[in-house]
Amino acid sequence: MTQLNQQPARVAAASGPKTVVPLADLRAQYNSLRSEIIPQLLEVAGSTNYVLGPKVQQFEEDFATFVGVKHCVAVNSGTSALHLALIGAGVGAGDEVITVPMTFIATSWAISYCHATPVYVDVDPVTYTMDPEQIERRITSKTKAILPVHLYGQCADMDAILAIGKKHGIPVIEDAAQAHGARYLGRDAGTMGMSGCFSFYPGKNLGAYGEAGAVVTNDDALARRFRALRDHAQDKRYHHSEIGFNYRMDAMQGAVLGVKLRHLEEWTDARIGLAARYHQLLSDLEIELPEVANQRRHVWHLFVALHPQRDRIRKELEAAGIHTGLHYPIPLHLQKAYQHLGGQVGDYPVAEKVANQCLTLPLFAEMTQQQQDAVVDALTHVLNEVAWQ
Repeated sequence: MTQLNQQPARVAAASGPKTVVPLADLRAQYNSLRSEIIPQLLEVAGSTNYVLGPKVQQFEEDFATFVGVKHCVAVNSGTSALHLALIGAGVGAGDEVITVPMTFIATSWAISYCHATPVYVDVDPVTYTMDPEQIERRITSKTKAILPVHLYGQCADMDAILAIGKKHGIPVIEDAAQAHGARYLGRDAGTMGMSGCFSFYPGKNLGAYGEAGAVVTNDDALARRFRALRDHAQDKRYHHSEIGFNYRMDAMQGAVLGVKLRHLEEWTDARIGLAARYHQLLSDLEIELPEVANQRRHVWHLFVALHPQRDRIRKELEAAGIHTGLHYPIPLHLQKAYQHLGGQVGDYPVAEKVANQCLTLPLFAEMTQQQQDAVVDALTHVLNEVAWQ
């Protein structure tokens, strides 16, 4: 249990119909931005410049400034960003990439797209991110990259990971798909390795109105290659220097993201406040709350607690109108798609514990105190009066 000295602000729930609380509320966010978003979309529609173009270019410049890098290359998804970053690191057929089994499967998809093999290490029991102490024992002559994931909005232990990469001459690529604005020792997620990869899937802290992503880097040559590769590997029109991809971001997404980026810090502050309030209100319950590691800024893409009777608790919460999520219930070494790698139950015990016990509680920037109180009341009732009868 997490204890905080500050006393929580608590308002008794009013009697009456139960409050239904979504896991996230994209409609509430849209309603708050409608007057800003609609003119931008109409401008794109009227311009007939629908793929890449000025809106995407402006977003690239603004996002690069936001995270503190020289280059942002906008693409059509976070998965595509990872794929390009691995190509840029020289990953190819027969190579190995060290990563974690506790993440969304797109992290490993990108490795497989390069015809390389994901090699897993377990995660840290506090942050659920890559455990640096396990990396070196997995390095072989085939290892071509290390791919940590900044899970749930918190950065991995990048100094330790980068030191191992430097020692062995192996580039580090950051999967920052859930960590827009997260920081590690004052440095932004995505800026510490050779390149960083972001997803702008609608439910992310910075989400598009469809699929979108970006890869960021300080390397001029890499950025040029990424820009070519996303557009059929064209150095100039109809001149294709290598096998490329159609990974371009469409202009509508660039316009939406440009508007939303201006609000991201405000939304992040709201998420941090809501997470702190959860810790205050839930600290006396028998449930394992997420922790923030020292000198890291957690942006709370997801608020994931652990409990051994997760499934029963989730069922009771859903019946009470509280929607929850599972991120992620099957670690990648146990996924059917990767059974050819020979993964077995027990290989990565921390990742397996998180997978078996994870319960994502509602948390979104527009969440009201009444909604959060409803979550707390329902969870308190389940843990104290239902689950143990």
